[in-house]
Amino acid sequence: MSVFAAGAVIEQNGKFLMVQEAKEKVRGLWNWPAGRLEEGETFEGGAKRETKEETGFDVEIGREIGEWPGDDNPESHKKLFVANIIGGELKVLEGELLDVKWFSEEEIRAMKDKLRSPWVLEGLDLLKG
Repeated sequence: MSVFAAGAVIEQNGKFLMVQEAKEKVRGLWNWPAGRLEEGETFEGGAKRETKEETGFDVEIGREIGEWPGDDNPESHKKLFVANIIGGELKVLEGELLDVKWFSEEEIRAMKDKLRSPWVLEGLDLLKG
């Protein structure tokens, strides 16, 4: 079964918004706001919905940064987009996340061993490319 996911890179005042996972398999690791698409949902729609659910922010989805294979399934893939905050207020999705924080690019690169997936640093590289 193919699984599709989407995420958002939100940069504001030189910092990037990251979420800290609570799920047992990835507990404590940091990721972009992201998640699986719902049936019939576009990648952009999924990135927008997941960002709202995980961070409390309403976002406008911009350009696609890149596309990667899914974590566990070669038929799956995920896309990452630039996003801009247009409303809402910061909150943590209870049960799914431990924290939501802003980090500088240097801080993200320094916590390489605490990131959920290589797509975090690859996304930064493509964004800054």
